[in-house]
Amino acid sequence: MSRHMAGQAPKTRGSRRVNLVEVSATKLMPIIAARVGGCVSLGQGVPSFATPPHIVDAVSRTLREDPASGKYSLQPGMPALRKAIASVLDREKGLRYSPESEIAVTVGAMEALLCAILAFVDRGDEVILPAPCYASHIEQVQLAEGVPVFASLRRADWSLDAEAVRRAITPRTKAIVLCSPGNPTGTVFDEADMAAVCELAMAHDLLVISDETYDYVTYGRPMPTSPATYPGMRERSVVINSFSKKYALTGWRVGYMAAAEPLMADLLKIHDASAICAPTPAQHAALAALSGPQDVVDDMRQALERRRDLCCRRLDELRDYFDYVAPGGAFYIMARYKFSDAPSMEVATRLIEEARVITIPGGSFGPGGEGHLRLSFGGEESEIEEAFARIGRWVKAKA
Repeated sequence: MSRHMAGQAPKTRGSRRVNLVEVSATKLMPIIAARVGGCVSLGQGVPSFATPPHIVDAVSRTLREDPASGKYSLQPGMPALRKAIASVLDREKGLRYSPESEIAVTVGAMEALLCAILAFVDRGDEVILPAPCYASHIEQVQLAEGVPVFASLRRADWSLDAEAVRRAITPRTKAIVLCSPGNPTGTVFDEADMAAVCELAMAHDLLVISDETYDYVTYGRPMPTSPATYPGMRERSVVINSFSKKYALTGWRVGYMAAAEPLMADLLKIHDASAICAPTPAQHAALAALSGPQDVVDDMRQALERRRDLCCRRLDELRDYFDYVAPGGAFYIMARYKFSDAPSMEVATRLIEEARVITIPGGSFGPGGEGHLRLSFGGEESEIEEAFARIGRWVKAKA
Protein backbone atom coordinates (compact mmCIF):
# COMPACT_ATOMS: atom_id res chain seq x y z
CA MET A 1 0.00 0.00 0.00
CA SER A 2 1.17 3.52 -0.71
CA ARG A 3 2.58 5.38 2.25
CA HIS A 4 -0.30 7.81 1.66
CA MET A 5 -3.54 6.50 3.06
CA ALA A 6 -6.21 5.87 0.47
CA GLY A 7 -8.58 8.82 0.31
CA GLN A 8 -6.31 11.03 2.41
CA ALA A 9 -6.10 14.61 1.18
CA PRO A 10 -2.63 15.40 -0.23
CA LYS A 11 -0.54 17.76 1.86
CA THR A 12 -0.21 20.30 -0.89
CA ARG A 13 -0.56 23.98 -0.32
CA GLY A 14 0.11 27.16 -2.20
CA SER A 15 3.66 28.40 -2.55
CA ARG A 16 4.91 31.42 -0.66
CA ARG A 17 4.60 33.37 -3.91
CA VAL A 18 0.99 32.49 -4.55
CA ASN A 19 0.06 33.25 -0.96
CA LEU A 20 1.34 36.78 -1.45
CA VAL A 21 -1.14 37.42 -4.27
CA GLU A 22 -4.91 37.80 -4.33
CA VAL A 23 -7.35 37.92 -7.23
CA SER A 24 -7.66 41.60 -8.10
CA ALA A 25 -10.85 43.49 -7.39
CA THR A 26 -11.07 44.25 -11.13
CA LYS A 27 -11.77 40.55 -11.73
CA LEU A 28 -13.60 39.93 -8.44
CA MET A 29 -16.36 42.52 -8.84
CA PRO A 30 -17.76 41.03 -12.09
CA ILE A 31 -17.77 37.63 -10.38
CA ILE A 32 -19.87 39.06 -7.55
CA ALA A 33 -22.11 40.77 -10.11
CA ALA A 34 -22.63 37.51 -12.01
CA ARG A 35 -24.08 35.97 -8.84
CA VAL A 36 -26.37 38.97 -8.31
CA GLY A 37 -27.50 39.24 -11.94
CA GLY A 38 -28.98 42.12 -13.91
CA CYS A 39 -26.00 44.44 -13.46
CA VAL A 40 -24.67 47.18 -15.73
CA SER A 41 -20.97 47.90 -15.67
CA LEU A 42 -18.69 50.84 -15.04
CA GLY A 43 -16.10 48.31 -13.98
CA GLN A 44 -13.67 46.29 -16.05
CA GLY A 45 -11.65 48.26 -18.58
CA VAL A 46 -12.84 46.60 -21.77
CA PRO A 47 -14.05 48.97 -24.49
CA SER A 48 -17.27 47.86 -26.15
CA PHE A 49 -15.93 47.96 -29.70
CA ALA A 50 -15.86 44.85 -31.87
CA THR A 51 -12.65 43.75 -33.56
CA PRO A 52 -12.51 45.74 -36.84
CA PRO A 53 -13.78 43.67 -39.82
CA HIS A 54 -10.60 44.10 -41.87
CA ILE A 55 -8.61 42.42 -39.08
CA VAL A 56 -11.08 39.53 -38.80
CA ASP A 57 -11.03 39.10 -42.58
CA ALA A 58 -7.23 39.13 -42.75
CA VAL A 59 -6.89 36.49 -40.03
CA SER A 60 -9.61 34.30 -41.51
CA ARG A 61 -7.92 34.42 -44.91
CA THR A 62 -4.52 33.62 -43.40
CA LEU A 63 -5.89 30.66 -41.43
CA ARG A 64 -7.42 29.24 -44.61
CA GLU A 65 -4.43 29.84 -46.88
CA ASP A 66 -1.33 29.52 -44.69
CA PRO A 67 -0.82 26.15 -42.95
CA ALA A 68 1.85 27.71 -40.70
CA SER A 69 -0.66 30.18 -39.24
CA GLY A 70 -1.85 27.59 -36.73
CA LYS A 71 1.65 26.64 -35.59
CA TYR A 72 4.16 28.20 -33.22
CA SER A 73 5.88 31.31 -34.46
CA LEU A 74 9.48 32.10 -33.65
CA GLN A 75 9.85 32.60 -29.90
CA PRO A 76 10.11 36.42 -30.03
CA GLY A 77 7.33 36.67 -32.61
CA MET A 78 6.77 36.79 -36.35
CA PRO A 79 9.55 38.78 -38.06
CA ALA A 80 7.06 40.82 -40.12
CA LEU A 81 5.18 41.86 -36.98
CA ARG A 82 8.33 42.80 -35.09
CA LYS A 83 9.43 44.89 -38.05
CA ALA A 84 6.04 46.65 -38.11
CA ILE A 85 6.25 47.34 -34.37
CA ALA A 86 9.74 48.80 -34.79
CA SER A 87 8.42 51.14 -37.49
CA VAL A 88 5.58 52.34 -35.26
CA LEU A 89 7.92 52.99 -32.32
CA ASP A 90 10.26 54.97 -34.56
CA ARG A 91 7.51 56.95 -36.27
CA GLU A 92 5.37 57.74 -33.22
CA LYS A 93 7.95 57.99 -30.43
CA GLY A 94 11.37 58.39 -32.00
CA LEU A 95 12.44 55.08 -30.46
CA ARG A 96 14.72 52.91 -32.57
CA TYR A 97 14.81 49.24 -31.67
CA SER A 98 16.14 46.36 -33.72
CA PRO A 99 13.22 44.11 -34.73
CA GLU A 100 15.62 41.16 -34.74
CA SER A 101 17.01 41.48 -31.22
CA GLU A 102 15.16 44.18 -29.25
CA ILE A 103 11.44 43.54 -29.78
CA ALA A 104 9.36 40.56 -28.65
CA VAL A 105 5.68 39.83 -29.13
CA THR A 106 3.92 38.67 -25.95
CA VAL A 107 0.62 37.29 -24.70
CA GLY A 108 -0.81 40.74 -24.14
CA ALA A 109 0.90 43.51 -22.21
CA MET A 110 0.25 41.52 -19.03
CA GLU A 111 2.76 38.84 -20.00
CA ALA A 112 5.29 41.50 -21.01
CA LEU A 113 4.89 43.18 -17.61
CA LEU A 114 5.33 39.87 -15.83
CA CYS A 115 8.43 39.08 -17.91
CA ALA A 116 9.95 42.40 -16.88
CA ILE A 117 9.22 41.89 -13.19
CA LEU A 118 10.36 38.26 -13.06
CA ALA A 119 13.48 38.94 -15.12
CA PHE A 120 14.80 41.76 -12.93
CA VAL A 121 13.19 41.61 -9.47
CA ASP A 122 14.54 39.26 -6.81
CA ARG A 123 13.09 38.41 -3.41
CA GLY A 124 13.19 41.52 -1.24
CA ASP A 125 13.89 43.93 -4.09
CA GLU A 126 11.77 47.07 -3.91
CA VAL A 127 9.78 48.36 -6.88
CA ILE A 128 8.39 51.89 -6.77
CA LEU A 129 4.79 52.25 -7.93
CA PRO A 130 3.34 55.77 -8.24
CA ALA A 131 -0.08 55.28 -6.65
CA PRO A 132 -2.96 54.87 -7.11
CA CYS A 133 -1.63 52.38 -9.66
CA TYR A 134 -2.81 49.45 -11.75
CA ALA A 135 -3.60 46.62 -9.33
CA SER A 136 -1.78 44.02 -11.42
CA HIS A 137 1.48 45.97 -11.11
CA ILE A 138 1.22 45.39 -7.36
CA GLU A 139 0.33 41.70 -7.74
CA GLN A 140 3.17 40.98 -10.16
CA VAL A 141 5.78 42.53 -7.88
CA GLN A 142 4.44 40.41 -5.02
CA LEU A 143 4.46 37.30 -7.22
CA ALA A 144 8.19 37.86 -7.75
CA GLU A 145 8.51 38.17 -3.94
CA GLY A 146 9.50 41.77 -4.41
CA VAL A 147 8.23 44.63 -2.27
CA PRO A 148 5.85 47.21 -3.74
CA VAL A 149 6.79 50.69 -2.48
CA PHE A 150 4.16 53.32 -3.16
CA ALA A 151 5.00 56.90 -4.14
CA SER A 152 1.81 58.92 -3.91
CA LEU A 153 0.56 60.86 -6.90
CA ARG A 154 -0.43 64.47 -6.20
CA ARG A 155 -4.00 64.23 -4.96
CA ALA A 156 -5.14 67.51 -6.55
CA ASP A 157 -4.73 66.19 -10.10
CA TRP A 158 -3.19 62.68 -9.79
CA SER A 159 0.03 63.98 -11.35
CA LEU A 160 3.42 62.31 -10.99
CA ASP A 161 5.35 63.58 -7.95
CA ALA A 162 9.10 63.20 -8.51
CA GLU A 163 9.82 64.21 -4.92
CA ALA A 164 7.60 61.39 -3.64
CA VAL A 165 9.52 59.00 -5.90
CA ARG A 166 12.84 60.33 -4.55
CA ARG A 167 11.71 59.76 -0.96
CA ALA A 168 10.72 56.19 -1.82
CA ILE A 169 14.18 55.21 -3.09
CA THR A 170 16.29 53.04 -0.78
CA PRO A 171 19.37 50.85 -1.31
CA ARG A 172 16.99 47.96 -2.10
CA THR A 173 15.14 49.79 -4.89
CA LYS A 174 15.45 47.94 -8.19
CA ALA A 175 12.87 49.47 -10.53
CA ILE A 176 10.13 52.03 -11.08
CA VAL A 177 6.91 51.20 -12.95
CA LEU A 178 5.36 54.10 -14.87
CA CYS A 179 2.01 54.12 -16.67
CA SER A 180 0.88 57.17 -18.66
CA PRO A 181 -1.96 57.65 -19.38
CA GLY A 182 -2.63 55.94 -16.10
CA ASN A 183 -4.92 53.20 -14.94
CA PRO A 184 -6.89 53.88 -12.71
CA THR A 185 -6.61 57.69 -12.78
CA GLY A 186 -6.56 58.55 -16.50
CA THR A 187 -3.69 60.97 -15.83
CA VAL A 188 -1.20 61.90 -18.54
CA PHE A 189 2.05 62.62 -16.75
CA ASP A 190 3.67 66.01 -17.34
CA GLU A 191 6.95 65.86 -19.27
CA ALA A 192 8.88 67.78 -16.61
CA ASP A 193 7.77 65.33 -13.93
CA MET A 194 8.62 62.37 -16.14
CA ALA A 195 12.06 63.83 -16.89
CA ALA A 196 12.71 64.34 -13.18
CA VAL A 197 11.85 60.71 -12.42
CA CYS A 198 14.11 59.53 -15.26
CA GLU A 199 16.95 61.58 -13.76
CA LEU A 200 16.39 59.77 -10.47
CA ALA A 201 16.50 56.43 -12.28
CA MET A 202 19.82 57.41 -13.84
CA ALA A 203 21.28 58.68 -10.58
CA HIS A 204 20.31 55.55 -8.63
CA ASP A 205 20.87 52.95 -11.38
CA LEU A 206 17.23 51.89 -11.56
CA LEU A 207 15.26 50.10 -14.25
CA VAL A 208 12.12 51.82 -15.57
CA ILE A 209 9.26 49.59 -16.73
CA SER A 210 6.99 51.74 -18.87
CA ASP A 211 3.42 50.49 -19.35
CA GLU A 212 2.28 52.42 -22.43
CA THR A 213 -0.95 50.52 -23.07
CA TYR A 214 -3.10 53.66 -23.25
CA ASP A 215 -0.68 55.95 -25.10
CA TYR A 216 -2.98 56.23 -28.11
CA VAL A 217 -5.98 57.65 -26.24
CA THR A 218 -5.46 61.17 -24.91
CA TYR A 219 -7.92 64.05 -24.92
CA GLY A 220 -6.78 67.40 -26.27
CA ARG A 221 -3.09 66.64 -25.86
CA PRO A 222 -0.37 64.73 -27.72
CA MET A 223 0.77 61.20 -27.08
CA PRO A 224 2.89 61.16 -23.89
CA THR A 225 6.64 60.92 -24.20
CA SER A 226 8.11 57.50 -23.48
CA PRO A 227 10.68 57.40 -20.66
CA ALA A 228 12.99 55.50 -23.02
CA THR A 229 13.46 58.65 -25.12
CA TYR A 230 15.15 60.63 -22.33
CA PRO A 231 18.97 60.80 -22.37
CA GLY A 232 20.56 57.66 -21.00
CA MET A 233 17.22 55.91 -20.50
CA ARG A 234 17.12 53.56 -23.47
CA GLU A 235 19.59 51.18 -21.79
CA ARG A 236 17.54 51.02 -18.59
CA SER A 237 13.96 50.96 -19.91
CA VAL A 238 11.52 48.23 -20.84
CA VAL A 239 8.78 49.66 -23.07
CA ILE A 240 5.55 47.66 -22.97
CA ASN A 241 2.45 48.05 -25.08
CA SER A 242 -0.68 46.21 -26.14
CA PHE A 243 -2.92 45.79 -29.14
CA SER A 244 -5.85 44.95 -26.88
CA LYS A 245 -7.50 48.33 -26.31
CA LYS A 246 -6.18 50.26 -29.31
CA TYR A 247 -7.45 47.79 -31.91
CA ALA A 248 -10.28 46.08 -29.97
CA LEU A 249 -8.28 42.87 -29.63
CA THR A 250 -8.67 42.24 -25.90
CA GLY A 251 -9.59 38.58 -26.33
CA TRP A 252 -6.83 37.93 -28.85
CA ARG A 253 -4.14 38.42 -26.16
CA VAL A 254 -1.29 40.07 -28.01
CA GLY A 255 1.14 42.79 -26.94
CA TYR A 256 4.86 43.48 -27.07
CA MET A 257 7.95 44.59 -25.20
CA ALA A 258 10.92 46.57 -26.50
CA ALA A 259 14.25 46.88 -24.72
CA ALA A 260 17.97 47.19 -25.40
CA GLU A 261 19.50 43.88 -26.42
CA PRO A 262 21.12 42.97 -23.05
CA LEU A 263 17.78 43.49 -21.28
CA MET A 264 15.85 41.65 -23.98
CA ALA A 265 18.08 38.59 -23.64
CA ASP A 266 16.87 38.17 -20.05
CA LEU A 267 13.26 39.05 -20.88
CA LEU A 268 13.16 36.31 -23.50
CA LYS A 269 14.19 33.69 -20.94
CA ILE A 270 11.03 34.38 -18.96
CA HIS A 271 8.93 34.61 -22.12
CA ASP A 272 10.19 31.22 -23.27
CA ALA A 273 9.54 29.59 -19.91
CA SER A 274 6.04 31.03 -19.58
CA ALA A 275 4.53 31.18 -23.05
CA ILE A 276 6.98 29.97 -25.75
CA CYS A 277 5.41 32.49 -28.11
CA ALA A 278 2.30 34.60 -28.48
CA PRO A 279 -0.58 32.86 -30.33
CA THR A 280 0.23 32.94 -34.02
CA PRO A 281 -3.33 33.83 -35.19
CA ALA A 282 -3.28 36.74 -32.74
CA GLN A 283 0.04 37.90 -34.19
CA HIS A 284 -1.53 37.91 -37.64
CA ALA A 285 -4.34 40.02 -36.19
CA ALA A 286 -1.80 42.48 -34.78
CA LEU A 287 0.01 42.68 -38.11
CA ALA A 288 -3.27 43.35 -39.91
CA ALA A 289 -4.04 46.04 -37.32
CA LEU A 290 -0.74 47.85 -37.88
CA SER A 291 -0.77 47.53 -41.67
CA GLY A 292 -4.47 48.30 -42.15
CA PRO A 293 -6.47 51.54 -41.99
CA GLN A 294 -5.90 53.58 -38.83
CA ASP A 295 -9.14 55.53 -39.00
CA VAL A 296 -10.69 52.79 -36.84
CA VAL A 297 -8.42 53.93 -34.00
CA ASP A 298 -9.45 57.55 -34.51
CA ASP A 299 -13.13 56.55 -34.52
CA MET A 300 -12.77 54.61 -31.26
CA ARG A 301 -10.82 57.45 -29.64
CA GLN A 302 -13.54 59.95 -30.58
CA ALA A 303 -16.22 57.64 -29.20
CA LEU A 304 -14.28 57.31 -25.95
CA GLU A 305 -13.98 61.09 -25.70
CA ARG A 306 -17.76 61.41 -26.03
CA ARG A 307 -18.18 58.79 -23.33
CA ARG A 308 -15.71 60.60 -21.10
CA ASP A 309 -17.68 63.82 -21.48
CA LEU A 310 -20.92 61.95 -20.71
CA CYS A 311 -19.41 60.37 -17.60
CA CYS A 312 -18.15 63.76 -16.37
CA ARG A 313 -21.56 65.36 -16.96
CA ARG A 314 -23.31 62.66 -15.00
CA LEU A 315 -20.82 62.99 -12.14
CA ASP A 316 -21.35 66.75 -12.17
CA GLU A 317 -25.06 66.12 -11.70
CA LEU A 318 -24.15 64.08 -8.61
CA ARG A 319 -21.67 66.62 -7.24
CA ASP A 320 -23.26 66.38 -3.80
CA TYR A 321 -22.19 62.74 -3.70
CA PHE A 322 -18.96 62.57 -5.76
CA ASP A 323 -15.99 64.63 -6.84
CA TYR A 324 -13.35 63.69 -9.39
CA VAL A 325 -10.43 64.78 -11.57
CA ALA A 326 -11.30 64.76 -15.29
CA PRO A 327 -9.03 62.25 -17.03
CA GLY A 328 -6.57 63.40 -19.69
CA GLY A 329 -6.36 59.95 -21.25
CA ALA A 330 -7.34 56.27 -21.04
CA PHE A 331 -10.98 55.57 -20.12
CA TYR A 332 -11.10 55.66 -16.35
CA ILE A 333 -12.17 58.14 -13.68
CA MET A 334 -11.33 57.87 -9.98
CA ALA A 335 -14.45 59.26 -8.31
CA ARG A 336 -14.26 60.12 -4.60
CA TYR A 337 -17.52 59.32 -2.85
CA LYS A 338 -18.77 61.79 -0.26
CA PHE A 339 -21.83 59.92 1.00
CA SER A 340 -20.07 57.30 3.12
CA ASP A 341 -17.00 56.69 5.27
CA ALA A 342 -17.11 52.96 4.55
CA PRO A 343 -14.19 51.20 2.82
CA SER A 344 -14.36 51.23 -0.96
CA MET A 345 -14.78 47.44 -1.17
CA GLU A 346 -17.89 47.67 0.98
CA VAL A 347 -19.29 50.57 -1.07
CA ALA A 348 -18.57 48.83 -4.39
CA THR A 349 -20.13 45.59 -3.16
CA ARG A 350 -23.25 47.38 -1.96
CA LEU A 351 -23.53 49.15 -5.33
CA ILE A 352 -23.63 45.75 -6.99
CA GLU A 353 -26.06 44.18 -4.55
CA GLU A 354 -28.41 47.14 -4.09
CA ALA A 355 -28.07 49.24 -7.27
CA ARG A 356 -26.95 46.53 -9.74
CA VAL A 357 -23.95 48.63 -10.90
CA ILE A 358 -20.37 47.34 -11.15
CA THR A 359 -17.57 49.68 -10.09
CA ILE A 360 -14.04 48.89 -8.87
CA PRO A 361 -13.07 49.76 -5.28
CA GLY A 362 -10.34 52.40 -5.27
CA GLY A 363 -8.56 50.80 -2.33
CA SER A 364 -7.41 47.98 -4.62
CA PHE A 365 -5.14 50.41 -6.48
CA GLY A 366 -2.90 51.19 -3.53
CA PRO A 367 -2.55 54.21 -1.24
CA GLY A 368 -4.57 57.21 -2.28
CA GLY A 369 -7.23 55.06 -3.86
CA GLU A 370 -9.26 54.34 -0.74
CA GLY A 371 -12.46 56.36 -0.53
CA HIS A 372 -12.79 56.25 -4.33
CA LEU A 373 -14.43 54.10 -6.99
CA ARG A 374 -12.82 53.55 -10.36
CA LEU A 375 -15.34 54.09 -13.12
CA SER A 376 -14.65 52.88 -16.64
CA PHE A 377 -16.37 54.61 -19.54
CA GLY A 378 -15.44 51.95 -22.06
CA GLY A 379 -19.04 50.78 -22.36
CA GLU A 380 -21.78 51.98 -24.67
CA GLU A 381 -23.33 55.36 -23.90
CA SER A 382 -26.65 53.69 -23.12
CA GLU A 383 -24.98 51.51 -20.49
CA ILE A 384 -23.21 54.52 -18.95
CA GLU A 385 -26.52 56.40 -18.81
CA GLU A 386 -28.30 53.48 -17.17
CA ALA A 387 -25.48 52.96 -14.66
CA PHE A 388 -25.60 56.59 -13.54
CA ALA A 389 -29.39 56.56 -13.37
CA ARG A 390 -29.20 53.59 -10.98
CA ILE A 391 -26.37 55.18 -8.95
CA GLY A 392 -28.32 58.43 -8.71
CA ARG A 393 -31.44 56.69 -7.39
CA TRP A 394 -29.36 54.69 -4.92
CA VAL A 395 -27.36 57.56 -3.39
CA LYS A 396 -30.42 59.81 -3.18
CA ALA A 397 -32.39 57.09 -1.39
CA LYS A 398 -29.57 56.85 1.15
CA ALA A 399 -29.38 60.62 1.74
